[in-house]
Amino acid sequence: MKLESKLPQVGVTIFTVMTDLSNRYDAINLSQGFPDFDVHPELVKLVLKYMNSGKNQYAPMPGVMELRNKISQKIHDLYGAVYSPEKEITVTSGATESLFIVIATIIRPDDEVIIFEPAYDAYLPVVRLFGGNPRFMQLKPPGYQIDWNEVKDKISSKTKLIIINSPHNPTGSVLIPEDISALIELTNGTDVLILSDEVYEHIIYDGLKHESMCRYPELRERSFVISSFGKTYHTTGWKIGYCSAPESLTNEFRRIKQFTTFATNTPIQYAYSEFLDRKELYLNLPDFYQKKRDTFLSLMESSRFTALSCHGTYFNMMGYSSISDESDIEFSKRLIIEHGVAAIPPSVFYNDGKDYKTLRFCFAKKDQTLEKAAERLCKI
Repeated sequence: MKLESKLPQVGVTIFTVMTDLSNRYDAINLSQGFPDFDVHPELVKLVLKYMNSGKNQYAPMPGVMELRNKISQKIHDLYGAVYSPEKEITVTSGATESLFIVIATIIRPDDEVIIFEPAYDAYLPVVRLFGGNPRFMQLKPPGYQIDWNEVKDKISSKTKLIIINSPHNPTGSVLIPEDISALIELTNGTDVLILSDEVYEHIIYDGLKHESMCRYPELRERSFVISSFGKTYHTTGWKIGYCSAPESLTNEFRRIKQFTTFATNTPIQYAYSEFLDRKELYLNLPDFYQKKRDTFLSLMESSRFTALSCHGTYFNMMGYSSISDESDIEFSKRLIIEHGVAAIPPSVFYNDGKDYKTLRFCFAKKDQTLEKAAERLCKI
């Protein structure tokens, strides 16, 4: 039997490739974006508490109401926006499920989607899966800023969606007020919708504030805002995120949501709903990760790598042009095999494989992990 692929250009993700290679050579894995430190013990206790209390059957399709109430309150406290927990917030099995559903909800054959590259690897395949035509705009080192005049030139009558990601994976760049003003001006008077991937909303540094679409009524009315508990609470394996959007958009989102996973893990939702009362844990997260970033950069000062700016996420881009003229894919593989450290080659996040001789390193690790990795990298 032969099945014609709907995604013939898609292979195994780079995260799987680099992690498998890292495991094979017993390398320090700074490639895939997950912490190597423990989840808060109280959160684990809360999951067990709700399991033992019988919260083990299907949750409501949009999510446990207690959790949606807490999410609504959190958004209001942080961004001044009011979302109905009943009608405008939906819990999903990870942020990537939310991304998939948003694109499935909006995109029909020949609809155009603006994608900023390097881009998280789930965007493009899903757009293509539903027949959309991507319109690429490349973010370039060292600043990875958006050229809004270039974006304006790409907008057409067929443009249905702009995908925004801030703080940005993999570059660590963030939107600033000037970006918001440009986006408002660009979309004003149009039917263009926004998918705003904000999973790193609490991981932002240097005194900057997170410019959520939720803050701005002109953008909120046209935005699906995607968030993640996994990034906030170091629980990437639990795969729980949520989507906040106006009622009319949420209604269409939920039409498709009910036929994907339908419901998301019940006891973990209850645990998060109670744990959200500890606001200091997510409010202090920028300080926690900024120390991690600064520690990593300090440890790498004597290396031949060049650190690029990083104002958010738990990734730092590093240039290696003074070390090698190999492609980033070749160099990252050699880095594992010969030096025992794994990183991600960002060229895989450009549709044309653009190679700026940089690598992405994850610093969401214990200090001793970062020290051991930097020791190896500084010897190159």
